[in-house]
Amino acid sequence: MIRKPLIWVVDDDLELRKLLEEFLEKSDFDVRTLPDGRDLERRLARRRPDLIVLDLMLPGIDGLEICRRLRASGDDIPIIMLTAKSDPIDRVVGMELGADDYLGKPFLPRELTARIQAVLRRRTPLPPGAPIADGNTAIFGDCRLNLATRTLWCHDAKVEMTSGEFALLSAFVKHPHQPLTRERLLELARGPSSDAFDRSVDVQISRLRKLIEPDQGKPRHIQTVWGFGYVFVPDSGEAAS
Repeated sequence: MIRKPLIWVVDDDLELRKLLEEFLEKSDFDVRTLPDGRDLERRLARRRPDLIVLDLMLPGIDGLEICRRLRASGDDIPIIMLTAKSDPIDRVVGMELGADDYLGKPFLPRELTARIQAVLRRRTPLPPGAPIADGNTAIFGDCRLNLATRTLWCHDAKVEMTSGEFALLSAFVKHPHQPLTRERLLELARGPSSDAFDRSVDVQISRLRKLIEPDQGKPRHIQTVWGFGYVFVPDSGEAAS
């Protein structure tokens, strides 16, 4: 029997929790709902979900602080942040802290389901023993990215990435030496229906540079094309195709 993905919804709005629990269960997820960050931290000590849907405005510990604590501890559990549409700066901060995606309120439950499925697809590893196709490894500088296993190694150490960071880096290595606009990068990383905003690309690129660039002030691999966008320049090896 195939295990359903376990989703935790953390929101202090009881009616919204009930609505999302019912809708997500119909979408074949195993769902638990939690009212606040304290309850989330207690439960994480005993069990890990496959993904957390996390409201930004929570009583006590807010969503941004929860996200910060998880990433600071090295926990890369996927997080979709629920934010107020009227305050885009919260989305930027959430992405900077390591959220995998965000969704502005109000939203359709069907859209949340699609976001969850997309994040889980980006995070799901191959089953043990599955073959890895040739051409799935990109080498640049002291780093190598395996698209099949979704792993990044730099200086012989595994580097943890969010699914959003992996999707963006994958888009770059598949299009080496091609200047790409922010809009094109969003389309490649999140799909043509993405409603993400330009600043989110800049935030993710800043995070990627911290992971792969020897000198963030003078990036070698992810270079800015002023007035246009960005270009990926591998200085050794061949990018995946």
